[in-house]
Amino acid sequence: MSGTLAILGGCGGIGRVLVAEAAGAGYDVQVIDLPQSIEAHPPDVPALAADATSVADLERAARALPDGLVGLVNLSGFMADNRPVIETDSDTWNDVLTGNLTASYNAARIFRAKLGKGASMVMTGSGLGHFARPGYGPYAIAKAGIAALTRQLALEWAPDVRVNAVAPSAVDTAFLRGGTGRSDENGDVRLDLEAYAQAIPLGRIAEPRDVTGPILFLLSAASRYMTGQVLHVNGGTYMP
Repeated sequence: MSGTLAILGGCGGIGRVLVAEAAGAGYDVQVIDLPQSIEAHPPDVPALAADATSVADLERAARALPDGLVGLVNLSGFMADNRPVIETDSDTWNDVLTGNLTASYNAARIFRAKLGKGASMVMTGSGLGHFARPGYGPYAIAKAGIAALTRQLALEWAPDVRVNAVAPSAVDTAFLRGGTGRSDENGDVRLDLEAYAQAIPLGRIAEPRDVTGPILFLLSAASRYMTGQVLHVNGGTYMP
């Protein structure tokens, strides 16, 4: 592939692997991430500091990007501590919805003008947005919104830009500790990884390259007749 690919959240666990694989595939990669994430994991490609929850930051990043992007991947997002919906305070609710769904809407709205004809955008949802589990209320609801936003944008941007999403299950990265740039990456994991893996038909928790392959597929011409779709990447945990 050739052309510029922007990766929002490119310094995270999945993002770092995707940056390397996309560069190896021939993309000119441009990372956009939190300043502290860029400092902690400086990429080997150009990087722009931006908080995805800040419209001003996203607009500043967009101005620095070249026109005619061939792809945009949005990996930004985070989750809060597990608790029932009714016990979730309004500040946490708003933070999680803003950091996942509203930030994705703003990124799509702001970066749309930078996408060239025939470009592909890949959003990041979650299996939790389709398969309810206890304790993940605001995050699951935000990710269900990502699936709906993907379909809406796919309709509105066709035929010039394709919009699809991946919906991973838990991936063994810093995200399970709160997220790159937002937590101690060596802190406690949010779930029992061994028990979680035993419940997965493929017998293990996902690693970043399990997700980056489907993302690269959705960016490529191999998926040229796909738009508005959600690819579930979960080892068979959820089979829609």
